[in-house]
Amino acid sequence: MSFLHSPLRAFLLLTVLSGLCFSPVYAQDTDAEEDAESSSEEAVDVEPLPLEELQVLAEVFGTIKSGYVDEVTDVKLLRNAIKGMLTGLDPHSAFLEPEAFKEVRISTEGKFGGLGIEVTTEGGRIRIVSPIDGSPAADADLRTGDIVTRIDGKLVGDDLAKAVDSMRGEPGTRIVLTISRKGESEPLEVPLVRAVIKVASVRGEILEPGYGYARISSFQSSTANNLRGQIEKLVRENEAELQGLVLDLRNNPGGVLNGAVQVSDLFLEDGVIVSTRGRGNKEVSNESAKPGDVLKKSPLVVLVNGGSASASEIVAGALQDHKRAIIMGTKTFGKGSVQTVIPMNNGSALKLTTSRYYTPLDRSIQARGISPDIVVSQTQVAEGQSNRGVRETDLQGHLPNGQPSIEENSDSETAPVVIEEKDVAASDESASELLMADFQVREALNLLKGMSLVKSNLANK
Repeated sequence: MSFLHSPLRAFLLLTVLSGLCFSPVYAQDTDAEEDAESSSEEAVDVEPLPLEELQVLAEVFGTIKSGYVDEVTDVKLLRNAIKGMLTGLDPHSAFLEPEAFKEVRISTEGKFGGLGIEVTTEGGRIRIVSPIDGSPAADADLRTGDIVTRIDGKLVGDDLAKAVDSMRGEPGTRIVLTISRKGESEPLEVPLVRAVIKVASVRGEILEPGYGYARISSFQSSTANNLRGQIEKLVRENEAELQGLVLDLRNNPGGVLNGAVQVSDLFLEDGVIVSTRGRGNKEVSNESAKPGDVLKKSPLVVLVNGGSASASEIVAGALQDHKRAIIMGTKTFGKGSVQTVIPMNNGSALKLTTSRYYTPLDRSIQARGISPDIVVSQTQVAEGQSNRGVRETDLQGHLPNGQPSIEENSDSETAPVVIEEKDVAASDESASELLMADFQVREALNLLKGMSLVKSNLANK
């Protein structure tokens, strides 16, 4: 085809010249889900752009401009092309429009508008990773693995950014999500009211005298300080140092990388917490712990499940590798990649996967997850059914693990140990409501008691 639209001709000319003589500047990775604040001056060798493929791009562009049923602007076509470049890489890279970029920055500070829901793309569908505690999504009982098929009656495709934009809106406005849920024969119509989500990322309580519980629902820049404050509050309520703590990271979709590093550092005295490696397996960062254990070496049990992702897996992996905590629950999601949000000149941004992270023992958990030390399912699984939730490895186009010796899709680890749930006696006034309702928390408390007893016996000897 000889037709070449003039704006595109100029665009392609600039692109070709860039490919031949310009070395791009890459922003340095700072926090997962945060914007990069600086850039690297290191030059990167770039291959010349393929002219044949550029010709195809020009032909497609021109054909759409002249033959599409409705008139379409150059801006829309170019924006769609940009989005396609990002979404074709992996499920977590995306183009953020200016408004979406603003909300990402707000969310890292713990306040944003919407439904309070973490979503991703899988097999051309919008899948829920996890609702945030206290959000409209959590109150409506939306669950990990639910598929959003319609928003206000309109079909949802695989455009994650468009779906997220549709779910955002002014606080107080109503929205209806149509949900496809495993085990349900008919779609579920779920009405919600948008709200300003003020995420209380940490909460806690005393389970029994001497034993505390702290839950982190997402990782923000202030999470470590909030957790330290929560533990100090529990110590005051207990009127003595804690004999053990349950740290609950279940259904925690992640957040800022520094938040995960700082939370891990609260319990570790020294050693590597996490390292990240970018293109060519080159190390980008290496974070280490500083002296000081907020629990004073008291036993720690960390609860995880299939909704524990990203920053949650950094914490679980670091504490597991240093043998500082027992990891209990079910296998985690397996999102072992770091996304850097890189601002563009027009107020938009790229959320780009820039590195994989590795645990202290050099494990990449991308598309693999953290396997608990003790596998405990929340409820008994019926014979012939699986309690395996959706994980990173199930997402279409997921980033490979990066360690060839690891079989990414392998589920060869020990099958989950399903412990039959036993009721807590209603007359047991010392049991908190959480213990009454949550089987995994009860098992974690029992384990803490055993660990504390062993520690005491060893000290007496």
